[in-house]
Amino acid sequence: AEVLAEMAQGILRLEERPRTRLFVRRDKFDRFVSAFVFIPRDRFDSDVRRKVGDMLAESFDGRVASFAPSFGEGTLVRVHFIILRNPGKDPKPDLVGLEQRIVETVRNWDDRLESALSAKGTEQALIARWRGAFPPGYRDETDPEASLKDIEEIDALSGDEIGVEFIRAAGDGPLEFHSRLYHQGDAIALGRRLPILENLGLQAISETTHILSPGSPTGRHRAVIHDVLLQAPANAAIAPETFVNLEAAFLAVWTGMAENDAFNGLVLREGLAWRDVSLLRALGRYIRQSAASFSSDYMAQTLVKYSPIARQLVALFYALFDPRLHNEKEAEAAQVKIEKALVDVYNLDEDRIIRRYVNLLTSLLRTNFFQKPKDDGEPPLINFKINSKLVDGLPEPRPFAEIFVYAPDVEAVHLRGGHIARGGIRWSDRPEDFRTEVLGLAKAQNVKNAVIVPVGAKGGFIPKRLKLGDSREAIQAEGVRAYTRFISSLLDITDNLEDDKVIAPSDTVRRDGDDPYLVVAADKGTATFSDTANGISSKHGFWLDDAFASGGSAGYDHKKMGITARGGWEAVKRHFREMDIDIQTTPFTVIGVGDMSGDVFGNGMLLSRKIRLLAAFDHRDIFFDPAPDMEKSFKERERLFALPRSSWQDYDKSLISKGGGVFSRSLKAIPLTSEIKALSGLTGDKATPQEIIHALLLTEADLLWFGGIGTYVKATNESQAEAGDRANDVLRVDALELKVKVIGEGANLGVTQNGRIEFALGGGGINTDAVDNSAGVNSSDIEVNIKIGLSRAEAQKRLTRAQRNKFLADMTDDVAGLVLRNNYLQTLCLSLALEQGTTENSYAIQLMQRLERSGELDRKLEYLPSDTLVIERDQKGGGLTRPELAVLMAYAKISLYGEILASGVPDDPYLSRELKRYFPKAMQEHFAGDIEQHKLRREIIATMLANSMINRGGPSFIAYVRGESSAASADIAAAFAVARDSFNFLELNTMIDALDAKVPGAVQNRLYAGLQQLLRWTTVWFLRHEKLDDGLQQLIERYRDGLAKVEAVLAKTVPAVNLVQMQERRSELEKLNVPAPLAGKIASHRFLQRAPDIVKIAEKSGASIEAVASVLFATASDLGVERLIEEGNALRARDLLERQAINRLRAQVFENHRGIVRRIVDGKMAWAEWRERNKARADMVIENMDTILASKPFDIARYAVAQGTLADLAIR
Repeated sequence: AEVLAEMAQGILRLEERPRTRLFVRRDKFDRFVSAFVFIPRDRFDSDVRRKVGDMLAESFDGRVASFAPSFGEGTLVRVHFIILRNPGKDPKPDLVGLEQRIVETVRNWDDRLESALSAKGTEQALIARWRGAFPPGYRDETDPEASLKDIEEIDALSGDEIGVEFIRAAGDGPLEFHSRLYHQGDAIALGRRLPILENLGLQAISETTHILSPGSPTGRHRAVIHDVLLQAPANAAIAPETFVNLEAAFLAVWTGMAENDAFNGLVLREGLAWRDVSLLRALGRYIRQSAASFSSDYMAQTLVKYSPIARQLVALFYALFDPRLHNEKEAEAAQVKIEKALVDVYNLDEDRIIRRYVNLLTSLLRTNFFQKPKDDGEPPLINFKINSKLVDGLPEPRPFAEIFVYAPDVEAVHLRGGHIARGGIRWSDRPEDFRTEVLGLAKAQNVKNAVIVPVGAKGGFIPKRLKLGDSREAIQAEGVRAYTRFISSLLDITDNLEDDKVIAPSDTVRRDGDDPYLVVAADKGTATFSDTANGISSKHGFWLDDAFASGGSAGYDHKKMGITARGGWEAVKRHFREMDIDIQTTPFTVIGVGDMSGDVFGNGMLLSRKIRLLAAFDHRDIFFDPAPDMEKSFKERERLFALPRSSWQDYDKSLISKGGGVFSRSLKAIPLTSEIKALSGLTGDKATPQEIIHALLLTEADLLWFGGIGTYVKATNESQAEAGDRANDVLRVDALELKVKVIGEGANLGVTQNGRIEFALGGGGINTDAVDNSAGVNSSDIEVNIKIGLSRAEAQKRLTRAQRNKFLADMTDDVAGLVLRNNYLQTLCLSLALEQGTTENSYAIQLMQRLERSGELDRKLEYLPSDTLVIERDQKGGGLTRPELAVLMAYAKISLYGEILASGVPDDPYLSRELKRYFPKAMQEHFAGDIEQHKLRREIIATMLANSMINRGGPSFIAYVRGESSAASADIAAAFAVARDSFNFLELNTMIDALDAKVPGAVQNRLYAGLQQLLRWTTVWFLRHEKLDDGLQQLIERYRDGLAKVEAVLAKTVPAVNLVQMQERRSELEKLNVPAPLAGKIASHRFLQRAPDIVKIAEKSGASIEAVASVLFATASDLGVERLIEEGNALRARDLLERQAINRLRAQVFENHRGIVRRIVDGKMAWAEWRERNKARADMVIENMDTILASKPFDIARYAVAQGTLADLAIR
């Protein structure tokens, strides 16, 4: 009764507080147990009933005889169990404990989860979110306590993020473990997950996916857990930190912070962190881009195979570049370990791969790897500054240095020819070999940059995440993003300047010297990016500010200025002018490549109203106008140029002559009118666009103007592959087939270099693209240096940015004038080199040999002829062609610039005028002090001087003067400045410039050539007879005054017979339309070349200029010195030594003559008096000289005897 009463009271209390309860009454004979179990209705089911019954049977050592569930109106279900006892000992179970076990059995998985969450202090809202979220399969496998980790992982995710965990589970083998991937949303395809695991070196054994449905304010959402059983390879290094590294690596790949490839196997194999793996990957990408034959996969497999060596490679890198660990001895130790380990690398290719890594690591100069990470959400960039000269296997030419940039979303390279270098950054479309593309462009840029202060540089980048089908806007946006990351990365490891103090990048070990000069420019695909680059420069606080990238909104717009086309037009005008055709006044025909929307083509076709554009093509259309009306077609081209994004389809068809038209290149065939047939030489009724373009390139015309992208002309002996432009193989023609007189390369690479040479050998007028289109880079360089110069005025608050920008704009025309002057002079230099004829060949050979010895020139790479070929041409009366001379001119300038810069010549105060001449007159007038303090003062002076020397003296000028004097280039530069300014050569050349299209081209070139020869002779004279290191100002003033005095007394001192000759020469020139003042000066140069001797003797002897001149000219005439020099100059040398022998004899003739004159002047006598006093000896010398000069043919032997004969008179 007591038990029943207690049970009754307990049951009644359940009304107040419903819950799971157990009430037991034993049979007093221990035959059965009667148990009442109250279970919450929502937890009761047959499974729970069975489990509770089994628990009771076990506890009371019996079996369930019956059960009777009763469902009342309340929240509890009552189940009455009868447990029949087994015979034997009476068990005495702990009823409180038993009831608790039943409570736990009745409680479901979610209840236990709720308890676990509550124990952690979890909020009720979060508990409610996860109640009922887990599927049965998950609940069966996972204890609620264990699920807390999964909940934590999933709740930490947002958006499309994933979480990942690598864990060991009970029952896993020694090489087995699990990866659990968490994601809020739909299940993730195996194809996205398994490749990452496989590249980590793991094999998937089985996979289970759990679809979860956590709650939210808007209802149930989806979440997934992907559980993969993994097996590691037998040689895996599974350490405690391995799982952490694997998780980080997986997430890095998943989020795009790292790439998914075989390099990632090093995480598991060697326990490397994913950033260290990215480092090795980045090094491998550079090795691949450096023309190595190994694929990235092969390099990855090699490093994974020899993973301990890979760890040592990382250790070597850290020892070299980690600012906290930097230790050269540790680096050496790592190299020693690698070298020892290589003994066990038996495969030759694998050995070479590892050695390439070591070589590259030791060639690195800087890296951003240890700089503070940028919190911009972008994949981390890794960059290296590399000493290219030290890298094994690099193709020539090797840059001075380069920066390679790697990230999963962009790869890029920037090559520099020297400390001060500039060139464009292009958006490359060659992911497999963009460095090869950039190297070729850098080589051309270096040649092109010979006219400006910096040497050549070039960069290129590849956006790696462009998708097929992206819109034009999306592609552009991704390109800008990749460009921005590339440019920013370059600045990250570039030194900065504060005033004149160099500021090194933070957290960066520098294994090179100070290097703060870095500028960029636009190129293919980046024409509108200058403001972007300057914005990055400003954000970095870079000292160049908006001088970093030329041509932005506060710079010179090349298209608006038309500067590149105008520069090319100077070259075209010279070609025609030398044919006595003035294309500004005489109609001429043109075939063009490009369209009027383009900068170079559009501007070019508006530079003369006499253009008769017969046909043109671009990548979209073909334009025909067989008989154009010059004025109407000019105006229509002008309209198209002003029309944004125009094409030939926009041309007013009513203005096209009969038989012409505009045809899309997408057509299968184009009908041929009789006029098109006549123009192109095609037959038949129709032709494909490719056939028509091929024929157009072979059309007879005066000019072929390149203003568009593509290489369309090659040499006969070149293959299409060698032309390097597969897209245009079907269109390309051979140079020998061309029927145009002149080619203008306003665009790059319109013709291969061998094609240019072939065209020139056939009599065509052509330079190189580097000469024809150098105006753009020249304009940019002046802009940058103006901004650098004016930055001092800005810093001192003497000039605001707005005022500076207006000042820049106001100087646009002056800047254009300076640029076009360089185009004018460079093309003149080439013309004069040809004008000098075969006499230049031996000096050209000498120059090429010297540049090869110094490692500055690779003839094969630059398509320059061998010595044997030059000699063969020489024997036929030829020599280097104009395109070859253009390359030699550039290398002569580059080499000379370096030698001048390394000397004290730029520091001579007199040469500061070279610095001023570089800048527009307005800047000279208003900011002279800032110009003097220019940060690139020495470089600008060296550039100006080198340009002037080669432009005026010829490509072989240094070789000539050095052969005559054995002087160093620095001394030659000083002597050149003295000769040039003493004789006022600049003024004289300007007077000849004014004769453009007024005198025959051949006459004008002969006038120039005469000045050039005089410049060479007088430069050598000053090297032989004057001290040049005491300052140039006084020396130049002395000789300028003395030469003026000599010129003033010529009429009185030159013998009558010579005066008649001088007058005759003057009259000849005047008949050729040479103005009288210039004709007089040119005619007098025959005698003025001896003026330095006269001034020198007068100074030494104290005699008057007039007295010395009278003696010198009289003796030169009577002793046959004049005739002897003329005969000597006419001698043809078989080689360089003979040429130098001839020149040395001429120098000795002058030396002997000076000795004779000095003896006479020192005796204070006139020539007639001295001759009378020394009659026998003088008459004998005169007789012998007459005999020698009358003896034919005149040769070196006779020259030597004549020189000795004069010496007889000089030394006795």
